[in-house]
Amino acid sequence: MSEVSAPLADIVVVSVEQAISAPFATRQLADLGATVIKIERPEGDFARHYDSLVNGNSAFFVWANVGKQSVAIDMRNPDDERLLKSLIAGADVFIHNMSPSAAKGRGIDADTLRAEHSNLIVCAISGYGPDGPRSDDKAYDLAIQAEAGAFSVTGDEVMSKVGFSVADISAGMYALTSILAALVRRDRSGEGASIHVSMLEALAEWLSAPLYAATYGTGQAPRTGRRHHAIAPYGTFGLSDGRTILIAVQSDGEWQSLAAALLENPALGTDPRFVTNSDRLANVVELETLISEQLASISGEEAMSRLAAGRIAVARVNELAGVWRHEQLRARGRFHEVQTENGPVELLDPPFDISGWARPPSSIPGLNENDPKVLATIIDRGRQRGVVPKVKLPAKPPGDSI
Repeated sequence: MSEVSAPLADIVVVSVEQAISAPFATRQLADLGATVIKIERPEGDFARHYDSLVNGNSAFFVWANVGKQSVAIDMRNPDDERLLKSLIAGADVFIHNMSPSAAKGRGIDADTLRAEHSNLIVCAISGYGPDGPRSDDKAYDLAIQAEAGAFSVTGDEVMSKVGFSVADISAGMYALTSILAALVRRDRSGEGASIHVSMLEALAEWLSAPLYAATYGTGQAPRTGRRHHAIAPYGTFGLSDGRTILIAVQSDGEWQSLAAALLENPALGTDPRFVTNSDRLANVVELETLISEQLASISGEEAMSRLAAGRIAVARVNELAGVWRHEQLRARGRFHEVQTENGPVELLDPPFDISGWARPPSSIPGLNENDPKVLATIIDRGRQRGVVPKVKLPAKPPGDSI
């Protein structure tokens, strides 16, 4: 079968971005073959400087910026501002995660840009949305986790944050899906789109199930740590060899299988204390004690063998080193080498494959690292649309202009 082109080949994305939410969205567009021009402040995206743990690079930066080109722009400089507007004029998609008032002040808000470029897709990611009493408040991941209620459902007796940038990721995912939908619509109608994604709204939507349960049910549910709050048995247990596993039972039939296979007591499958999920939740301490006592009485290998025989969902509780060497990820070849300004690093692949298309080798840009020919082509696209003045490219040799 002949190789097909990248899904987003010929799509140009320009993004004024920093930190995680917008960079995560545009990295996925780059994963799909789009040309992504990352606009950075002269000192660089501050995520470049979060740490230097990945061969001198920031772990956050390498994760969110594979496959892009970087252009450093000082928006206070008129020449740089013209360059930015020229790149936007040649783009299919423009993204930013500035505050609404900052974007408007720079003339790169959706209303201003789409008045000039009707077929442009403009996506704005902000903490709280383009209007309302909190629209211009600063918003970082943990602040949104707190506002959206994530702390209230995470942890044990003491509330806790989610251990990764879940608010940024949720906003980036909704930005990605809405941009892809807008591109499909533009193919049909020729019209661009104005997209607004709020981090608060994105994460609150992800919390809808506990939110609805609390609102329409009995109020805020207690935090349950590593145990599912609404299903039992569904949580972590210790093995006799010191390992920790998670056992997940989703149905009454699976509970009957666990009772027979692991506990070797089929009668427990129809015991009135445990016969339905509601019964098991009402007696969860007694239920978990039965399981824990059985696991303590047999070897870890025997426990895993019985769970496998009963077709019970079970997972090892891994630390990150275990994930890095995970036999399933390694067997499926889910790691690849990426070039950085400090040398090659090994990174995880995006978690999808598309038949007939192989991702080309990629890299993570240094600050202002770009291909001048690509920038010139983008600017020429805008000029053909009749909207680009002469600008100076940030390329060598200095002084080149087009």
